[in-house]
Amino acid sequence: MTNNYKTIEIQLGQGVAVLWLNRPEVRNAFDGTLIAELTRALKALDADDSVRAVVIAGQGKAFCAGADLNWMKQMAASDLEANQDDALGLASMLHTLYTLSKPTVARVHGAAYAGGLGLIACCDIAVAALDTDFCVSEVKLGLAPATISPYLVRAIGERQARRFFLSAEVFTAADAYRLGLVHDIAPLQELDGAVNQILGHLIKGGPKAQAATKELIRAVSGAPITRDLLEETARRIAGLRASDEGRAGLQSFFERKPAPWTEAFSAKSAKPRKRAKKA
Repeated sequence: MTNNYKTIEIQLGQGVAVLWLNRPEVRNAFDGTLIAELTRALKALDADDSVRAVVIAGQGKAFCAGADLNWMKQMAASDLEANQDDALGLASMLHTLYTLSKPTVARVHGAAYAGGLGLIACCDIAVAALDTDFCVSEVKLGLAPATISPYLVRAIGERQARRFFLSAEVFTAADAYRLGLVHDIAPLQELDGAVNQILGHLIKGGPKAQAATKELIRAVSGAPITRDLLEETARRIAGLRASDEGRAGLQSFFERKPAPWTEAFSAKSAKPRKRAKKA
């Protein structure tokens, strides 16, 4: 994959794609170009069988500061139809990330505001530096966190969403960990090591099994446990058992040898290959 993007940079290595938001001069804030390029890049990575996991990271001093101020001024001067189309672009990008078939990891540092929290909530796993600031800041601008809300409410729950959506108060990485928004927190100098440790586990899973598991989580989350759900879960596991990947994985387990999809990878090499600039 070539890096023919203006606002992002992609590093590929040993089955891991590190997708860097690359607008450090505005703390990686969203504009129309960044949203479009993120959508295009995510779809391309999802279609690339050599990619086993995707890391979302930010260059410079912050992960993502939300929306670009100049872009917001432009949209404020536009009509309702233009604003609807623009917002749908952001909503579509977030949904693309949320439904990606590959495992996704957010590497968070510095600050994550507004739409930046949407990126975190859409990723399967999130790790944050200890000094990161978080804020759902939209109401302070007379707006609502609409496009990120389906994912952020799922991540932290309705009760906590009521507080932090309405107060727009800044909260810490420790708070984000307590709320369930991030899975791990670490000093900045240890952030890449923490991400790398997770990647080392992710590449041991069967790629088709991981894609099926992501679909499974979305299907059963919040669903009542009915006979139909029991039959659906049985159908899913039966299909995986009978699949080529499932049979190969079980055979490798019984023979006490590495699964075929792990042979080309190692936990040591599956990591972001450079630190964020000026982090």
